[in-house]
Amino acid sequence: MKRFLCAAAAIFAIALFSSTAFAGCTDPAEPGVNWRRCYHDGREFPAVDLTGAELRDATFQRATLDGGILDGIDAFRAKFISASMEAVSLIGARLFEADLTKADLTGARLADADMRNAKLVNAILRGANLTGARLAGADLRNADLSGAVWVDGTRVCAEGSIGQCN
Repeated sequence: MKRFLCAAAAIFAIALFSSTAFAGCTDPAEPGVNWRRCYHDGREFPAVDLTGAELRDATFQRATLDGGILDGIDAFRAKFISASMEAVSLIGARLFEADLTKADLTGARLADADMRNAKLVNAILRGANLTGARLAGADLRNADLSGAVWVDGTRVCAEGSIGQCN
């Protein structure tokens, strides 16, 4: 019995003081929050600051993140389907394989964002800044890029640029 109690105490201490962070899906929205695999579908986060947050595999379908600061987030395979993200800052964000289908990213700042293999089908990127963004393998089918600053930082996509920067 004594061995059992010692072992249980040791396991508890390891779990308590371990450096492994577990997602706190009910934690408040703040810089560096760990919302890995959390569901925030339909939630309102206007002007939120999630700088450096862990959002891997999280879902924000139909959520509102307008005017938010999401610089440096890790949103690998996150879902922002039909999310409202107008004027959001995603500078240096990791959006590798993220799903932004039908997301409204009007005026978004996506400079240096990693959007390789991201799904941007029917997304609205009007006036977005894509300077230095990595788009290899990204699906831009029917995405509206009108007025967006292209990845080279100099070219501005013409009005009516759908699916590609003209």
